[in-house]
Amino acid sequence: MARMNGGQIIVDYLIQQKVPYLFGLCGHGNISLIDAFYERSDEIKALSVHHESVSGFMADVYYRVSGQPVATFTSCGPGSANMPICLANSFFDSVPFLAVTGNIPTGQFNRGAFQETYRYYQADFPSTVRAYCKLVFQPTRAETVPVAVRQAWKTMVTGRPGPVVLDVPFDIFKEEAEVEMPRAADWDNNITCRCGADPEGVRRALDILLEARRPVLLVGQGVKYGGATAELLTLAERLQIPVACSSSGMGAINSNHRLALGLIARNGTYQANHAARQADVLLALGVRFDDRTSSSWLPGYSFNIPPTRLIHVDIDPDEIARNYPVALGLMADVKTFLKQLLAELDQRKLLHEVLSMREEWLQAIDGYRRQWEEFIAPGFQEDTTPIHPQRAAHEIGKVLPKDSILVSDIGVHHNWLIQFCHPEQPDSLIGSMGFGPMGFGVAGVLGAKLAAPDRPCVSVCGDGAFFMHASVLGTAVEYNIPVVWVVWNNYSYASIRGLQRGYLDGRELVTDFRYSTTNEPYSPDYAAMARSTGVDAVRVDKAFDLSEAIEQAIKAERPYLIDANIGADINPSGAGVWELPGLGHKQPAIGGRHLT
Repeated sequence: MARMNGGQIIVDYLIQQKVPYLFGLCGHGNISLIDAFYERSDEIKALSVHHESVSGFMADVYYRVSGQPVATFTSCGPGSANMPICLANSFFDSVPFLAVTGNIPTGQFNRGAFQETYRYYQADFPSTVRAYCKLVFQPTRAETVPVAVRQAWKTMVTGRPGPVVLDVPFDIFKEEAEVEMPRAADWDNNITCRCGADPEGVRRALDILLEARRPVLLVGQGVKYGGATAELLTLAERLQIPVACSSSGMGAINSNHRLALGLIARNGTYQANHAARQADVLLALGVRFDDRTSSSWLPGYSFNIPPTRLIHVDIDPDEIARNYPVALGLMADVKTFLKQLLAELDQRKLLHEVLSMREEWLQAIDGYRRQWEEFIAPGFQEDTTPIHPQRAAHEIGKVLPKDSILVSDIGVHHNWLIQFCHPEQPDSLIGSMGFGPMGFGVAGVLGAKLAAPDRPCVSVCGDGAFFMHASVLGTAVEYNIPVVWVVWNNYSYASIRGLQRGYLDGRELVTDFRYSTTNEPYSPDYAAMARSTGVDAVRVDKAFDLSEAIEQAIKAERPYLIDANIGADINPSGAGVWELPGLGHKQPAIGGRHLT
């Protein structure tokens, strides 16, 4: 037993869990928690940000790179009310972090104290985030904090991971009690959630794959964050099955591998979409079948399920058969399942006829790939001002060192990057396509660099998103975090402007940035803005200058911003479609609807 206050209990448990960083913002509601950080500042480092959502995005990407969950801290009222956007992003992308939120003192519950959420229930911040996290814990006595913090951590990392909120009243951070601190190793280290599929299901899955003439593997982020990329490659190579990726699964297989089909989506590659819609068997691993991946579930563009027989494997049974019927659905951790499948394959005699059938299928796919490469080739030669967006994506991908981490924000640039950058590792290209908040990449790149200090970390972000979150410049300088921002400056919310042009007969409103008096394009001088905060910066207008600037920025080993003037009049096209109900959909730029 030890006499500790609530803040000390929380900090001690985080240290036991080897949490290296806390990201957050101060407020009157969490000063006693911050005092507990101060006592243990030689064991855990607290970083202050200038907007609360930045802390959540940093925590999110820190985990995606390192696999280690961290914690955030915010104060009561508006401070914590800035957190739902990043909580939701992590929740829908299955990324864990612990959000420690302050609340008003328990003695003031339901009295309408300063910053209390009380109109429907006392101290009711938990209701504001309940839809955006796995669970909320709200201890109201110091002696209940040990149970709350250990249960919060376990909930966060077990099953389908995701963020958890620990909402702590002001006085509980400071209130002392005689408590027995839980040993984290006893409560968490011995829990495994790597459940396997039932053995009969594994045998059936392999039978279906071996019978297939045109099989395709489809992988999502469950393969990357489940640590199953090695097993995926082994299965693909042994059975000679091509691999398509959702936008969140990019990098699960080296993009340059012969079996890698690339992105399957509305703007996906021809070889990925055309192979998947012809597949007789589709093995989907840790993927959600969202509307972009599935061409809005319209048959014949990305998939034809059925008659394609779908084997869907996911740790969350709610995702199985959510959008497509299954020939076989298996609730399992994808890494464990792939190990089971490979073990079952070891017991079988692989017939030569199976591999010869696959070679015929792969040669057909090589033909689709050549068609795609011929279709996209002209864009790589464009040398214009503003920079052609396809050329910009190509230059960015070409110049980055192999060990780089590219963190993409949300916007039209993300669609260009996932088409024309070629990630070779699971964390080479990090993006968000679940909740899709602007600012994810602007702030998240700071978390990436803290997780991988020896690797170059570059954020590509639209000018719209960067302007929303420009406070990150100060955080990078204050803590000397040498990241690079490439501001994809197209003077607009270009992805939405493209929808207006494509679906609304060209009618545009509130998507361009313009002076209202002259109608001339408006943009801040982002390079000057960055320099005013202490960040090195340049502006570029040509493709060659962009790649040269990125090389220089990485070598500088300082926070660095590149304001890149990139064209907004071209949106990325692909072999799929995206329907806006009531407005319809356009036809693919290459290929067409293929029903089987």
